[in-house]
Amino acid sequence: MECLLYIRQMEFSPFFHLALPEVSKAKMKISELSRRTNVPKETIHYYVREGFIPRPRKKGKNVSDYDESFVERIFLIKQIQDHFFLPLSLIKQIMKRQDKSSELKALLKLRMGYFNPLDQLLEKEVVGAQAFAKTTGMGKKWISKFEEWGAITPETYDGKRIYSQDDVIIGKLLVDLDRVGFGPKDGFDPGNVRRYIEIYGKIVRLAREDILDSNLDQLTAEENQARRIRGRELMGVFFYHLYRKLSKQEGSNKEARRTKKAKALSGDPPIRMGFKLNPNPKADERRKSL
Repeated sequence: MECLLYIRQMEFSPFFHLALPEVSKAKMKISELSRRTNVPKETIHYYVREGFIPRPRKKGKNVSDYDESFVERIFLIKQIQDHFFLPLSLIKQIMKRQDKSSELKALLKLRMGYFNPLDQLLEKEVVGAQAFAKTTGMGKKWISKFEEWGAITPETYDGKRIYSQDDVIIGKLLVDLDRVGFGPKDGFDPGNVRRYIEIYGKIVRLAREDILDSNLDQLTAEENQARRIRGRELMGVFFYHLYRKLSKQEGSNKEARRTKKAKALSGDPPIRMGFKLNPNPKADERRKSL
């Protein structure tokens, strides 16, 4: 089966649609680093002085060499600032933590790629399948398939197909899953998405009945609407973290089962008692004659 990816001119990082600039493996001076990152030299010196980026290799009294890792690190600092509006003191803590945790690094990219606060506040719709394909990177054949399966549900206004922000994010997620090794070319059947939608639909209906649609007669219509919106967003975050938690637990349980099975198959043979390692018939005869 073909992959989900759509041929695009823009280069993206392997994960989460973070656009990367063109890069060079050569060493560079601070002026080149400043040009590449669009960050003033004084700010770069501040980053070095405060520990946001490591100290560069000195080539002379006032000359230092910077490599590609400095470009990536400065871009990450800027992305965190642009996406989360955090003070530099907190960004410094995040940078130190993500250096020690590959999981945190991936989670940080995920948050920036799919949980951009501006995107949440200023929802962006996409008009037309061609624009949706360009925005998400999904091939048109698969857009039709996922629409048929209910994963992507555009609405039609004045003869135009309008894709919501949720549709766009789901499209990008499906393409990124394919890119990192969970697509048709890797043996994953995208048709499984239909089962996930069916199962999750039942969970959503249950949550609405138990939580969002409870005690409606005790509030005004306006209060119920505001309550539903808050509850919907909170439940969305709840299910996101619940899946992460249960997935980690299942991974740990499977690993424990594999380890136990491997030990059982390759364990030490049982100790056999009562046999002689170095039988000596003459010694046995002498012991009998005593």
